Amino acid sequence: MPVQDTTRVNDRIRVPQVRLIDETGAQLGVMDTNEALRVAQSKELDLVEVAPEAKPPVCRILDYSKYKYEQAQKVKQAKKHQTQINVREIKFRPKIAAHDYATKKGHVERFLKAKDKVKVTIMFRGREVTHPERGVALLDRLAEELTELAIVEQRPNLDGRNMTMVLGPSKAVIAGEIEDTGDAPADADAPEGDAPAPAAEAPAKPERAKPVTRDKQATQVLGSPEQLAD
Repeated sequence: MPVQDTTRVNDRIRVPQVRLIDETGAQLGVMDTNEALRVAQSKELDLVEVAPEAKPPVCRILDYSKYKYEQAQKVKQAKKHQTQINVREIKFRPKIAAHDYATKKGHVERFLKAKDKVKVTIMFRGREVTHPERGVALLDRLAEELTELAIVEQRPNLDGRNMTMVLGPSKAVIAGEIEDTGDAPADADAPEGDAPAPAAEAPAKPERAKPVTRDKQATQVLGSPEQLAD
């Protein structure tokens, strides 16, 4: 639903007097509203109320259609230059296998290259929480390995059984010097260095057996019983 324009223009200005500013920005002082409207019409422009809360309200002489277009363009440009920051989260365990660490690090790299912030969480279980230095060492190692891509916005902080650190994209990433290649990290379930197994060959199609034709045995006619008796 479009936003209704509440700006008072020309005949919609109902106050008796206004403080007038002309199209060049010159102050013309306080005058009757009807007189200010005649001045604007004589220049084929609009009388626009720009400060309704003032005493008396302030009006300017300008091309209102052009003014609305320029204001809309300013809003559009402001939104265009706004950077939307997403915060992603990656969870580690203090005792993490090398392959799992490499996979999760790949996710962090991908998020940073996409100019997202990353909240890295170390989850402690049981008595692991009595050794927070292991979590700090792991987070410091990750931050050091991602120096080109990340800056540490929040140092490792232990809260209950979770230790968190927040990484933000580096200046080089924000400036576009390091682009997101879009490469997905390697599959965690695929063993590193193993080539894919070749596809099994389809079994040969068996030949159809040829039908066996049996020769009819010739039947010898020996004759009637009377002939055999002779």
